[in-house]
Amino acid sequence: METRDVISIISKIREKVNRFILAEMVKQGIEGIGTSHGDIIYALFKNSRLTMADISKRINKDKSTVTALVDKLVRLGYVTKERDREDTRIVYVALTPKGSELEPIFEAISKELLDLFYLNISDKEKEDLLNILKKIYNNF
Repeated sequence: METRDVISIISKIREKVNRFILAEMVKQGIEGIGTSHGDIIYALFKNSRLTMADISKRINKDKSTVTALVDKLVRLGYVTKERDREDTRIVYVALTPKGSELEPIFEAISKELLDLFYLNISDKEKEDLLNILKKIYNNF
């Protein structure tokens, strides 16, 4: 392999990570949602209520994409949407009890994923990897 193959490798890792997450969710009986839906749910674990605009910023997706993702989560019963009483342009999203039940499952999947991801990787290598990836990210 050559240094120019790094983008291809990163892309392949991303595909494998997404497949791993989806397979683990299916094992837990969670079907019909993808990793982008998971990003929204995870953001709501940390904040009990977010606006659609906040979610868009946090998961780095445009507002129309977030709307479609949230609408599916509403249909599946994981989140609710509520308009602001004073400014009806603002829509809040919150987890339902069914959505909140996903937190320990997501945490377990995340731990298993990170254990596999960093298998045979030293703490120093983890730090180096993170610093290099941050630099590459900031280049764009």
